[in-house]
This record gives sequence, structure tokens and C-alpha cells, in this order.
Amino acid sequence: MDRTALADFLTRARARLTPADLGLPPGARRRTPGLRREEVAQVAGLSVDYYARLEQRRGPQPSPQLLAALARALRLSEDERDHLFRLAGHEPPRRHGPLGHVRPGLLLILDRLHDTPAQVVSDLGDVLAQNAMSAALFGDHTALAPERRNLLLRWFTDPGTRTLFPAEDHEDLARAHVAALRAARTARPGDRRAAELVDELLADGGEFAAYWERHEVARRRSGRKRLLHPVVGPLDLECEVLAAGGEDQLLLVHTAAPGSDSASRLELLRVVGAPAPA
Repeated sequence: MDRTALADFLTRARARLTPADLGLPPGARRRTPGLRREEVAQVAGLSVDYYARLEQRRGPQPSPQLLAALARALRLSEDERDHLFRLAGHEPPRRHGPLGHVRPGLLLILDRLHDTPAQVVSDLGDVLAQNAMSAALFGDHTALAPERRNLLLRWFTDPGTRTLFPAEDHEDLARAHVAALRAARTARPGDRRAAELVDELLADGGEFAAYWERHEVARRRSGRKRLLHPVVGPLDLECEVLAAGGEDQLLLVHTAAPGSDSASRLELLRVVGAPAPA
């Protein structure tokens, strides 16, 4: 770990950003350009004291999960992300995996969609980034360990995840999850992350194994989605699925018809900001 170079890189990366780049309010007048340390810490989800110690060359070695969060908060390019990992004494993450890099421009789009739930998901179902409305609608996946941010793992191993959706939709949603994973697995020959995810879900047996045996295959598509939010009630939304970072990253944007009850409930959710249970 090169503490001096790491501190310098973090400081310079912070100085080139503004609050608007992260979707934050401008705040009080600033004596120096760039973000404040507490703003970086807020977006990355770590304590201000911990981040300050990194810039002061006296912090402990950051974990890969923390470095991935910092790379997103500082809007680093993929090359800059890899540089950050190496300065901290870690090998950069593989191109595919739960720490998949989200391009700065895509994160900026998420920040700008302040009244629309949006998230970036890998083709394997890993939630890579969310905006505030997505966290309020589906729960804050960034609060989970990276290996538990996968939509399929949560769907098939955590029954509480399904309470957000009407019971009559569960079979169709489960089959869509498995068909999308089948398509992604085939598109990643020799990829260890994809193989490990399938093996983990098959080891649990039961429902996933039964759907996997059907050999259904379909990529994630745009379509209607119904939800039963514990705070604002039922929602009838359109989910638009857009290719974001090539074939392995998708931008999911949820919208309601203008003037509908669901649109009013989404606006209430934006004001209330209460997350659904994880």
C-alpha cells in the first residue's frame, strides 16, 4: 500500500469534482474548489474520519469493497479505478463480478434522475449502483455486502424479498430471473463468477433448480412491473431496460404513467424517502 500516492490521488480526484457532479446541493460558499471530504464520505457510504485518515496517509488498508465505493463516489474511469486499487495494495477487480465498474457518465445520469427510480444491474443480476429513489423503492442494496447484492440470490434465498411483489407475479418473476441468468451464463464461457453463482443457487436446490432444468433463456426486457410498497402502497410501473456498459451492464428505469395513482405515489415516495425493508 502506497499511502503517500494514495492520499495524493484521492485529494486530487476530490478537488476536480463539484457537488453537482454527484447530484448534491451546492451548500455554503467554498473557500477552495472541489468536494469536501464529508461529501465524498457520504456518497461512498463510509465515515468522514476514515476517509480523512486515508487522505492524511495514516489510514488502514481499505478493503476492495470500500475502494469500489470510492471509485464510484469520485467518478473514476476504469483505468483510474484500477490505479486506485493498486495504490491500496490490491489487484483490480475482474471485468465481470460483483465489484463491476460503472462509468462516471452513467452515475451522473443516475444522480440526475432525482424523481425516477433507476439502478445499474449486471447481466448476472448484481446491483452495481442505485439512485435515491431506487433505494427508497427497492431498499438500499449498497448497505449489503457486495456478494449479497445479487437479485437472484436474494429472490431465491431470502423470502422477505418477495413481499414487495404480488404473489400472483412471483412465478413469472422467478422464471424471468432464471432465464436472464441462463443467457448471461452462456454469454460468459469460462467466467468463474457466472459459474459460481449458478452453482450456489443450484446447491440450494428447490425452486431455482426446477426452473433451471427448463432451459428457458431470455435477456432482461422492458415491461410492466407491479409492486406493493410498505409505505406508499401499490404501484404499477413500466420498467425500461437499457444497455449501459456493453452487454454486461443494464440501466433499469422505473416510470409511472403521468397523472396516474402510481405517479402520485412515486412523488410521495420521493418526499418521504423511506426505503423498503431489505
